[in-house]
Amino acid sequence: MEEKKLDIKTIIGFGLIMVLLLWMIYGQTDKREKEAREKAKQEQLDKAKKTQIPEGTTASVITDSTATDSVKLAKLRGSLGAFAYSATLPSAKNNLTEIKNPLLTIKVANKGGYIDECTLNNFEQITKGSGKRVELIKGNNASFNLQFKTSDNRILNTQDMYFEPVKTMEGENQVLTMRLKAGENQFLEYRYVLKPNDFMLDFSIRSQGLAQVVDTSKPIDLEWGMKTYRNEKSVAFENRYTNLGYEYEEGKFDKLGLGKSDTEKVDDVSYIAFKQHLFTSVLLTDTHFKSAELTSENLVVDEKKDTIFTRKFMAKMPLAYKGGELNYNMNWYYGPADYKILNEYNKNLDEIIPLGWGIFGWINRWIFIPVFSLLSGFLPYGIGIIVFTILIRLAMSPVTYKSYLSQAKMKVLRPEITELNEKYKKDPMKKQQETMKLYSAAGVNPMAGCLPAVMQIPVFYALFQFFPSYFDLRQKSFLWADDLSSYDSVLKLPFDIPFYGNHVSLFPILASLAIFFYMKMTTGDQTMSAPQQEGMPDMSKIMKVMIYISPIMMLIFFNSNPSGLSLYYFISNLITIGIMYVIKNHIVKEDKIHALIQNNKSKPKQQGRFQKKMQEMMEQAQEQQKSKQIKK
Repeated sequence: MEEKKLDIKTIIGFGLIMVLLLWMIYGQTDKREKEAREKAKQEQLDKAKKTQIPEGTTASVITDSTATDSVKLAKLRGSLGAFAYSATLPSAKNNLTEIKNPLLTIKVANKGGYIDECTLNNFEQITKGSGKRVELIKGNNASFNLQFKTSDNRILNTQDMYFEPVKTMEGENQVLTMRLKAGENQFLEYRYVLKPNDFMLDFSIRSQGLAQVVDTSKPIDLEWGMKTYRNEKSVAFENRYTNLGYEYEEGKFDKLGLGKSDTEKVDDVSYIAFKQHLFTSVLLTDTHFKSAELTSENLVVDEKKDTIFTRKFMAKMPLAYKGGELNYNMNWYYGPADYKILNEYNKNLDEIIPLGWGIFGWINRWIFIPVFSLLSGFLPYGIGIIVFTILIRLAMSPVTYKSYLSQAKMKVLRPEITELNEKYKKDPMKKQQETMKLYSAAGVNPMAGCLPAVMQIPVFYALFQFFPSYFDLRQKSFLWADDLSSYDSVLKLPFDIPFYGNHVSLFPILASLAIFFYMKMTTGDQTMSAPQQEGMPDMSKIMKVMIYISPIMMLIFFNSNPSGLSLYYFISNLITIGIMYVIKNHIVKEDKIHALIQNNKSKPKQQGRFQKKMQEMMEQAQEQQKSKQIKK
């Protein structure tokens, strides 16, 4: 047979057969892939119907990076259960909605429905002129979450779900409604209402139609947390006045956070405040929280490194369902920790300001704050502090006069007291009796010199609380001090001195020099007026040492304190020196005091009830002592 060879026609035929086979294989593969995609799409639609997703709605609107493909979408919707409906809405992405007035700029996130940014428009961070506004909330430093259980036993957190924002106006008020939807008529709602020129927002939490999808047999947990930003020059001083305050049991107020960390559980809470020295964030509720678990953690371990945040706060409270729904009216306050502003709300918020307890707080509220507010209304703040100091010292000058007069009388009587000490050296009881008779005859009260000093303690402590807490001093300058609410550094040290710091403040130096000269002026009279008692340390030596120790202690302690406080004590000590000089050289003279005492001695004296009682007690003690000696 003749062997056939491949010709051109045979080659073309084989080529056409190969092309046909490849087309058939590709077509079948494409058909199978198309069928698989259609099947997956149908499964998704069926699953969406089961979770109450309306017909025709798809999840293609989700642009968040956590749900960019069908697999992630399925996982997300599966985890949300009944609330998977919210993941199909156009709001299911990380958008922010802004509400703003001249005081506040607030941006609320779709994810979580809580405030993502809160800026105080009129206050600058740390130093004046920086241009950076105080931001109480920024960069996920704060959280707000409701944790609840669904009817199919899922634990859900609102901070992980997307709310639908609707912004409207009610008169001059801006209203932002955030809804987390389980269906068209099933939702959880946050409602924010921002008024013009107000730091306080109305806030409400309510639900509708959730009884079918949420387990309402147990309360829902509200969790509010915040890491407080540093806003002032001294992180250590700011941290000292940063704490968590709360009102409970109809008007009682307490706080935690003064130590490294603290935890407290309290009942019947009406508001919770995360206070940052001169600013504060407050959550108030009309319906009191039945209980609250409160936690404060100090974040400043190393003052050189830990300079961004001061403390971490957390509050957890149960919200009870009523008739299967939530309905709570609340308020948010984001603004300055200013006594005058907080007091105007008539919600006991002024307790947040640490003005002191008892009489100390009373002095600040009813005397110092009104007087200084009046002065600072028409005077620069530095001058206002000086005038304020002058008024206080003038008001206290009668007390200073009585104190010095008592010292002068005791100084005149010192020779006679020394003589009595020698005469009755072996009979302490008799010596005490004769000394009391001398005081009575001369018309001298040995306690008169101590009482004025005791009377000044409430004023001293009240002022010590007033200056660090008075908001209006923030970033107000005077002379070299650029901020009267913080230290007045004139020299930065290249090293850190224990207890002193790494800077030199000038006003504490001036205050220390003033107190040194004041003590130098008065110590001699005090030691001369106080007779030396047997077995007691020599007061003259102690007072001489205190002349140097007191100014050093003031220098160290006040170096990082507000310059307004140091300015007050500098001016106060200068004025006191002047008052003492006038009293000593022009009002109270020893020869006149001596003549007055001698005149008192010549007059018959009727003992007061206290002196008479003391005399009787001494005589009884003396008789008992004699009886014991006879028996021996």
